[in-house]
Parts: sequence; C-alpha cells; structure tokens
Amino acid sequence: MARYNYDRLSVQDNSFLLMEGPGAHMHVASTVIYDAEPLRTPDGGIDIDRIMRATESYLHLIPRYRQKLQFVPVFGHAVWVDDEHFDLGYHVRHTALPQPGSDEQLQRLSSRIMAQPLDRTRPLWETWIVEGLSGNRWAMISKIHHCMIDGSSGVDLAQVMMSPKPDRTLGEIPRYMPKPAPTSGELFRDELAYRMSLPAQALRSFGDFARESEDVVAEISKRAKILGSLFGMGFTQSASPLNGPLGPHRRFAWLDTPLDDLKAIRRALHCSVNDVVLTIVTGAVRNYMLRRGVDPAAIDFKVSTPVSMRSEEERGQLGNRVSSWIIELPIDEEKPVEQLARINETTQNLKDTNQALGVEMMMAVAEWTPASLLSLGAQSSGGPVNTIVTNVPGLQIPMYMQGSEMLACYPQVPLLEGMGVGFALTSYNGKMCWGFNANPDVVPDLPALVEMVEQSLENVADTAGVVLSKSLQPSLDLRDSTS
Repeated sequence: MARYNYDRLSVQDNSFLLMEGPGAHMHVASTVIYDAEPLRTPDGGIDIDRIMRATESYLHLIPRYRQKLQFVPVFGHAVWVDDEHFDLGYHVRHTALPQPGSDEQLQRLSSRIMAQPLDRTRPLWETWIVEGLSGNRWAMISKIHHCMIDGSSGVDLAQVMMSPKPDRTLGEIPRYMPKPAPTSGELFRDELAYRMSLPAQALRSFGDFARESEDVVAEISKRAKILGSLFGMGFTQSASPLNGPLGPHRRFAWLDTPLDDLKAIRRALHCSVNDVVLTIVTGAVRNYMLRRGVDPAAIDFKVSTPVSMRSEEERGQLGNRVSSWIIELPIDEEKPVEQLARINETTQNLKDTNQALGVEMMMAVAEWTPASLLSLGAQSSGGPVNTIVTNVPGLQIPMYMQGSEMLACYPQVPLLEGMGVGFALTSYNGKMCWGFNANPDVVPDLPALVEMVEQSLENVADTAGVVLSKSLQPSLDLRDSTS
C-alpha cells in the first residue's frame, strides 16, 4: 500500500496549465460586490478577521484550496498534493480603495489583479477583500486557476462559501492534517504504469461502447463526422480588430441587464436565452467592426461557447467537465431578426449533431500525447475562434457572506493567444451580469464596445417587441485603467 497520497489532474484540467504562457494567465476570476453593513467594523472598515475565520471553517470542504501542483518527471503531467506549509494569509488578502471608492476604481483594481499570474508553488487561488467602496458596499475579487474549476463548479463552490440566509454562524475548524506527497521517483513509476495500462483501458472502453451502442458502425461514423466538422474549421483565427498579439495588460468592465428582459425576448422570438446573448454579441461585434472601418462581411468571426458536460452525480466536484461549441457569428447580417435566425439554426444543428462530443473525443486522444507536444500546440495558437462567450446559469436567490448580501457577480474569462476580448456572463437573483475582459493593446476602446452591447440589446428587444424594464447599468469609462 502506497505511503503517499496525490490526485492526478485530468487531461482537460492539465491542458489549462499547458495553455498558460507569458501574458496568457489561465485563471478564471470574478469581482463580487456585497452589502457592507453586516461586516462593518467600528472604525468603518470590513471585518477581515471574521472573513478569514469563516474561510477556515469551509476549507475542509474544498480540498483543492490546500493542495498545490507537483509535476511528473519526463512526462510533465501534473498532480495535486497537499501543501504542508499552507498559509491562509497568503491567499486571503485585504486592501482598500480611497474612500469613497467608485466602480471605476474597483474595475481598475480588478484589472491589475487579474493581469498577474498565480504562484504555481502554492495552491492556485487568491481572494482580495476590498473595502472603501462607495454606497456602503465592499467587494471580493477572486482568482482561481482554470485547472481547478469550470463555470458550473464555480456556482457549486459559491454555495459552499455562502449561505441562502443572512446567517453569521461560524463553523468548527477541523484540524488540517496534510497527507504525505510522493517523491519524483514514485510519481514517475506510477505514471509509467498508468501509461502502460492505457491500451487495456481503451479496449475496455471500446467494449463498453460496443455493448451500449445499438449500431456500432453508425455511431463510429457519426463521431468521425463530428471530428471532421471540427477540423474543417481550420486552426487559425480570422483577422479582425478584436484580435491581435496577447500582451501583459488587462482592462475589465461590466454591465447589468435584467434577466426578465432576456427571458421576455426569448419567449417572443422562440429561442434560448443563450441564442439571445449570442445575437446581442453579434450586433455589438458588427458595429465595432464598422467603427474600426472594417467590412464585417469580410470576416469569419467565430466564438467558442462552453457547454457543461457535468452530470448530476458530478455536481459539487471541482475540476473541468466542459466542452464547447464553435459558432460563426453572422456579423455580415444587419437585421437582428436575421442574425437570431441564423444563430438559432446553428445552435439547433450543434445540438442535433452533438458537436460538443468532438471536443470530448479530442481530450481523450490527448491522454496519449506527450505533454511537451501538447504544450507547444496549446501555446502556438488560440485556435480557430476569435473570442469566447460563456454564459453560466447562476443562483436565482439572494446569497450571503457572513450576513452580507451579495449584490452582483461579474465574471472574467481568461484570454487565449490572439484574443483581444472575452465575454463572460452569469445570472444572479434576477439580473444578468456581464464581464468584459480585454487586452487594451488590441481593444483600447472597451467602453465603446460595452455601449454597443447595450445598443444591441435595445435593438434585439425592439425586434422582439419587448419593452426593456429599466435602464441598463453600464460600465464606467476606463480610458485610464490600463494595468
């Protein structure tokens, strides 16, 4: 029996480590805003000691928060091992804005924090507690490496960290007993044995596949067509004003829209909320191209839209169980109704043909590929997509952190090489929170793009005959917020 303990990263989790490079930091992040009153200290600050104490009480429920990476010699694959020198004070940090801190100043701070890589010698997460925000509010800026979490598991994680009631109870803190880590030699031996077992695993998997398939030949043919369609999209981005070399700086902006407005549009136009979101992005991207003097019809503008593959049995687990759709946005089309019709046709076809399965299959093949080759491939290109549009359904009830009500959550998706901006959305308690993560060297006018998203929403609503319920809450001007 082994005297050591570790968890091997899945090939998909490991891929997010391989995709990381200078300027390309693969952490997902969010800026969450809370009501400050329940955690207000007598001197007007935020009770950081209580937040630290509360964090300690749930760490045992999130083992990854006290684990760090160790790499297998030669193979380069990563494993999780317990950090025997874990220091909570390194991961939970306390800072402040000059009072009264504005949303613009918070966005600037978020931009600077997001632009910095996580320390791979420690557990891969940071939480920044920000006091001094105007309107009796405080903020929490969180960074978690993508190898630990995807969008769905992020929502599950929020339910561990927060409560649906304004409960200020502090739980017990179980004693932390780190398990011994393996030596490099032990890791190499185990990995070698694992690699040698892959052919037998593949045979067993094919046997299970054959038994569960009514028509094996038809199923293999179907999967071959799925892979063919993915490879047929090519491996390079179409040049556009929203794409360029990925530099070290970031600029972050956000926008609130009422979720009921998007649902009303969905009902009127007989489509999904995600189709509505993609149509809004299409209109904004089209107008941005025109603003930059580029003919939208000359660009094949493709987006990656993550699709959760997580089963009910996998709820609450960290790690990644996500695939993606690759969708060409009809930015050559001027009318929102025609944009939506083409997007809806595409998404229905992707559902019918199960394109997301193709990414799953490529991940399975990647298990056989040396990490060095995967790393070169991952860092050489962002793939055939121009940007990412991720929409994660969130909780539709108020959530509380030690009595402080969460008011909004603005997500941030990491940028891949060549991407100038990423769109991340999450719904919460009746609102849709948009987060825009941009490379200012490529997109120096992010506020203009955010305004175009607002205008595009209004255009789509007009098309659907929907009257927007209230004015939008836009991002503030970020002209001077380059990190």
